Order: sequence, then C-alpha cells, then structure tokens
Amino acid sequence: MSTHTTARGATAARGEAGRGAGLGAPLDLRDSHSRGFGLGFVVKLVLMALINAFGLYGILAAWAAGNWGILAFLVVALVVADLVYFLPTRKMLPAKYLYPGLIFLLIFQIFVVLYTAATAFTNYGDGHNATKAAAISQLTTTYEQRVEGSAPYPVTVVEGGAGLALATVQEGQVLVGTAEQPLAPVGDATVTDGRVAEVPGYEVLSYTEVLGAQDQLSELRVPVSEQAEDGALRTDDGRTAYAYDPTLVYDEGADAMVADDGTVYTNNSEGAFVNSDGEALSPGWRVFVGLDNFAAIFDPAILGGPFLAVTLWTFTFAILSVALTFFLGLLLAILFNDEKLKFRNVYRAIIFLPYAFPAFLSILIWAGLLNTDYGFVNEILLGGAGVPWLDNPWLARISLLLVNLWLGFPYMFLVTTGALQAIPGELYESAEMDGAGPVRQFGSITLPMLMVAVGPLLIASFAMNFNNFNVIYLLTGGGPQDVESTTGVGATDILISFVYKIAFAGGSNDYGLAAALSILIFIMVAVISGLTFRRSKALEEIS
Repeated sequence: MSTHTTARGATAARGEAGRGAGLGAPLDLRDSHSRGFGLGFVVKLVLMALINAFGLYGILAAWAAGNWGILAFLVVALVVADLVYFLPTRKMLPAKYLYPGLIFLLIFQIFVVLYTAATAFTNYGDGHNATKAAAISQLTTTYEQRVEGSAPYPVTVVEGGAGLALATVQEGQVLVGTAEQPLAPVGDATVTDGRVAEVPGYEVLSYTEVLGAQDQLSELRVPVSEQAEDGALRTDDGRTAYAYDPTLVYDEGADAMVADDGTVYTNNSEGAFVNSDGEALSPGWRVFVGLDNFAAIFDPAILGGPFLAVTLWTFTFAILSVALTFFLGLLLAILFNDEKLKFRNVYRAIIFLPYAFPAFLSILIWAGLLNTDYGFVNEILLGGAGVPWLDNPWLARISLLLVNLWLGFPYMFLVTTGALQAIPGELYESAEMDGAGPVRQFGSITLPMLMVAVGPLLIASFAMNFNNFNVIYLLTGGGPQDVESTTGVGATDILISFVYKIAFAGGSNDYGLAAALSILIFIMVAVISGLTFRRSKALEEIS
C-alpha cells in the first residue's frame, strides 16, 4: 500500500471523526455517558420534565375531580408522548409531527362530536343538570324552614375523624356535633370571646379553610338534639348557624321524596320526583331518554312545524347565498380579467375591500343602515320612506341575502379570478375558430373548467352558509319572531340559530334537544357535501 493511499485514508478517518463530533451530528443518548452530557441531552431532559409535570398535574386534577374518563385519556396521552418524543429511535420521527395534531383532533373534534351525540339521548337541560344524588341533596336543602323561635348559634367549624363538625357554646358549655351525632358536651375545650378556639380531637378550621370547604359545609346538617322536632343546625358562613326543620325527606326504600304534609313524590323514571297530580319537583337529574328528543323534533305538536319551516329556509338561504355570491363574483372576475382594461388592479382592490373589513362589524353597520326609523337607506336614499327591511318576514329574508351577498362576493371574485387565469387561452382561440360565441364559450369552456377548480370551495361555502349563525344573529336575531310560536322561532331563523334559541335563549334551556338538532345538522351537511363532492369528482373526470 502506497504512502499516498495511507495518508488519504487517515485524512478520511479524521474527517469522519470530525463530522461525528460536530454540532450537526444526531445526539445518541445511549452513548451519552461516554461523551458527557451534551446540550441536546439537557434540552431533552428539560422537555421531558416539563411534559411529565404538566401531564401529572392534569392527571391529579382529574383524579381529585373524579373525572375518570379524562384521567384515563391523560394517562394514555402522557405515556404515548414519552414514547414518541423520548424513545431513542428514528422510527418515531413521523409520529413526532403527527402526534400534536392527533391530540387536538381528538379533543376539539372527536370528543365534541361524541359528547354532543351522547347528550342528544338525554334530558339534559334546565332542571336536569346533575346527578340524582345531587338533585336529592338540593331538594332537601331547598325545602327547609327555620324552626320557629330558634335563636342563632355562634359556631366554629371543626374537622375530626368523622369529617366536618360544628362546635358552639351554649350556657357556658362547649357542644360539638356532626352529621351523624347531635350536639353533645365535650371537656377541656378552649373558649375565646364566646367562641370555641380549641377542641380536643378536632382541628379548628381557619377562615381560608372554611371557604375551601364551602361545598361540604353547605350540605352539613348537625342535629340539635336526639329529638327530630328540634331541627338541625345549618350555617352558610361558618360563623352563625340556625336550626332548620326539613319539609322534604328522601325515602330510600321507596325511592321517593316525602313532604311534611304526607305528600309523596315518586320517581317517574324520567329524571324527576312527581306526585299523584303530576306536579314535579325541581331540580331533577339527567337520565337516558332514548330517541325522545328526535321524536320531538319531528312531532308536529312539538317542533315538527317550526323544524320543517326552518329547514326549508336554511336550505334556501344557503343555496341562494352560494349562487348569488358565486355568479356576481364570477361576473366581476370576467369583466376585470380583460388585460386591455386600464386600472383593473385598482378596481380589483376596491372590490376586495368588503371582504377585508371584519364581517362582524359589517353586519352591525348594515343593521343600522336598514333600520326602519333611522336607517340611512330609508332616511337618505329613499327620502324618509318607512320600509320595514328587518321587521317584515319577506323583506328580512331579502335583506339577509343582500347583506350576505355583500359579504361573500369578494371571496368568490378572488377565487374565480385565479381560476380564470389558469384556463389556457388556446381553448378560447380554438373555440373562436370553430365559430363559438361568448355565450357558447362560457357554457362549454369557462364554466366547466371553473367548476373543476372551485367546486370544492362552493361545497365549503354551502356548509359555511348552512351554519352562518353570525349574519342571522347580528342582523335580524332570527326575527321577526312568530308571537304564536312557543319555541321563539322567527322568520329568518336557520337551523343553527334555532338550536341556539332552544339551548340558550328560550324560557327552558333544553340542551338535549339542541344536541339532537345539532346531530341532524351534522348529518345533513355531511350527506350533501358527500354527494356534491362525488359530483365535482365526476366533472373533473369528464374534463
């Protein structure tokens, strides 16, 4: 072997060693003990500590709140995160980029859909918000009356082996009682300024600790004596208690609430206690109701009539909004696509301005412009005419379409302008040589080629307008309202605003029914989007 070859091999070896020791070399954790702890290794340790600290905090918080589903999800998510980001293997490299998006997809999409679907089969709403145990506790707390002639008790909140207790001073003697044991005298207690300061076997809670235990304290009832007619002590502030007598008691054997006058409220299996006259106690609790919410939507006596009218207007509004904005945007795009037109870029910028302005403010401005009494349109443009743009059902619908046209046509102008510029000019030249006029060229070349390019965007625009809550709520509020309707539905309500009124703006907030409507909206949009996507794919194959 020559000296030249040997030197070249040594140089190559030194180069490989240099590259291996450079900053660009991947950090091998398995060999970190032999080379010392590099910067990358320290950064990974810090990231691992932070991720696990936040993960453990969420797990412990879920444990304390009793949310076992969330706890299980956090445990799995944390374990997978440790494997993906800190396992010393290159096989996990794609997962490092996909994992955050997957987590957000599960939280903000999959979980929301599943939770909404689960709620749709319950009676969740006003008066049915919590569990049965919480409803019973609330009923027994609400239906109490103060014992006639009872004096206030200066109390101190203490905690012992049996949980929270109340200590008070009566006739110079310290008494302590719990939820199970009535007030009883204790010895060797310390009293300061008429209040109990120390009790053997109990810890006196500070003011801050009392505030932290407010939920438990609000449910605490300490019997005054062995005699039930003496009532039980109840305190709201942890300093003064009064004797209360329950007027409603839960009979666990009969699964019923019994009033002091003998009236029995039995469990109707629908999330409420009801007496023989059909009067229900409030609050109730959440129960599974099957398809009752969906049946109510299609029942003419409940929501069937309003649901059908709102659905028809929703489809009309979405279809007309897409059609009007598309064809106006396309018309303007064709007009300003002429290269011979002077200042066409200036005109394009002016046309795009409505889209650049926040839609939220634009809608509010239009609501003021269309005001019947003081609006600019009536007062200035129409010379003081009192046209009820937003108060007449048909005019309100027309106003919505026009305002939505103002908001949406710049977007369509933008996308169709780009699509028009992508159509080869040779197609039009060939069409002219074959004797095709502008109308024939538009129908045979421009429109088919545009639909291939903007078809998916039209589908997305339809889905957006199908759920265009902002323009409905800000411009008309869904009105004008039908005064004879019990649902509060208006002439311009679409399905999403109808859902909002059922869930939040009605006299009785029915979240279960609103969730059922939301599921139907999801199905409608999914079916229509699927069909139109198939149609747009067919157009693409034809072209």
